[in-house]
Amino acid sequence: MHRRRTLTLRGTGALIAGLGCLIAANMLGAPILLYIGVLLLALTAFSVLVVRLPRRSGSVARQVSTDLLTVSETSRVTLRFTLRALRVPRGLWRDVLPDAVAGDSAGEYPSETGQLTYLITGVRRGVWPIGPLVLRTVDPFGLAQREQEFGETRTVTVVPEVFTLAPLTVKVGAAGGTAHTSSSRLGQGSDNLSPRRYISGDSMRRIHWRATAHRGQLMVRQEEEESSPDALVIFDRSSARWARPGDESDPAFERAVSMCASVAVHLVQEGYGVDVIDSAGTLLGTLRGHEDDRDGLLVALALVAPRGEARDITTLVGGTPPGPLVYITGEIDEEDAALLRPSGAAAPMLFATAPQPGAVQAAEQHGWRVATLGDDVTESWEDVLPDRVGIGPSENRGAADVAG
Repeated sequence: MHRRRTLTLRGTGALIAGLGCLIAANMLGAPILLYIGVLLLALTAFSVLVVRLPRRSGSVARQVSTDLLTVSETSRVTLRFTLRALRVPRGLWRDVLPDAVAGDSAGEYPSETGQLTYLITGVRRGVWPIGPLVLRTVDPFGLAQREQEFGETRTVTVVPEVFTLAPLTVKVGAAGGTAHTSSSRLGQGSDNLSPRRYISGDSMRRIHWRATAHRGQLMVRQEEEESSPDALVIFDRSSARWARPGDESDPAFERAVSMCASVAVHLVQEGYGVDVIDSAGTLLGTLRGHEDDRDGLLVALALVAPRGEARDITTLVGGTPPGPLVYITGEIDEEDAALLRPSGAAAPMLFATAPQPGAVQAAEQHGWRVATLGDDVTESWEDVLPDRVGIGPSENRGAADVAG
């Protein structure tokens, strides 16, 4: 708990005036100035004692109404503050907020122990501290003040905004948005699945607990391990694609993060199992229709920043091409776009915040549906869905057979 005791401007003026009156009384021989000077000094000393002598201690319990705060979302912070002290003439409180969180976190402190509340709004994604609570007391004459900090800080996670996107009216790819149905068979009653030994890097969700208990070592479900996601979202955060002037966040990069979150959540709502990776192959999230999966992805995206270099898409996709493949990148030129191959995906969609001349045409020649990622994320999504995409390779072959 930190304490700061200072004179106010009024108190500083009273102190200077008191000293001036004493000096003038001595030089001019005016008793009235002596009395005024002594009175001002005594009043200043009394004010300092009023704010200094009471021993104040307190406990702070802070609660935020939402576990994850979305950018532009408003949440309520509740403070339960117990102050143990002599009664103070006046109290003002404020909760220290970072620049990434906006809110009016100040007010008058009640005369008795009470509950303090205020609203906060997410401004910039990340993990930020809230607090400590600062109590400022002033004497009745406004000559002296005292500030004290109470309690520890509490972190709040600001996650990227998730936008509602237009639906895919026709399912694409081999799985066709049936991930929820297939994964549901891996729940209860799946004890006859063939387990194998746990390997470092395996998802904890794949652990076969009954087989683990039987054999005394970690086992995972073989079938689930070998199955592939039927939708893949790749977020190209390689340093070459983004600019970060100074310490300010790149607005284009923030739009790309929101697009990544929005697309992943949208595809899982469409019925797909979704894997989200970055351009280096690092897994950012796996969505299989569970709320915890969604929160885990948003927390990962709250901390993501431009770094590293991009790997080839074929390497990232692996041996089994997904249905929808969404690639989100920043500044890309024609040469870079020509190297992006959809690797057999049924519905490849490319979003770039700053495509250079010729980049869109080069990507489209490889089968990508391309859109510039502008300020309106939902509009950019609709730009790749003029025909609602939705036609996979098998349907193309069927159309060709009919034409033949």
